[in-house]
Amino acid sequence: MNEAETRAEHIDPALAAAGWGQVEGSRVLREHNITAGRLQGAGKRARADVADYVLVYRNTKLAVIEAKAWAKPLTEGVGQATDRRRRPSH
Repeated sequence: MNEAETRAEHIDPALAAAGWGQVEGSRVLREHNITAGRLQGAGKRARADVADYVLVYRNTKLAVIEAKAWAKPLTEGVGQATDRRRRPSH
């Protein structure tokens, strides 16, 4: 099962069952830019970091979810999510 199938068959239903996007004040942002990209100099930026999902409640971003292919180990996206969490959002 690839990443898109994992999202459709597992993550999206789990978020809906938990009330995300259905409970008042909650939103699920998909493919959401979480940084503007690191400054490289001369007014240029690197590519923006994009999270698979960002969970928002009452305009406060609470969580980043990184989807991975079902067969990959649970720890596959930890470094990616941790790296994004450390960078300030612009």
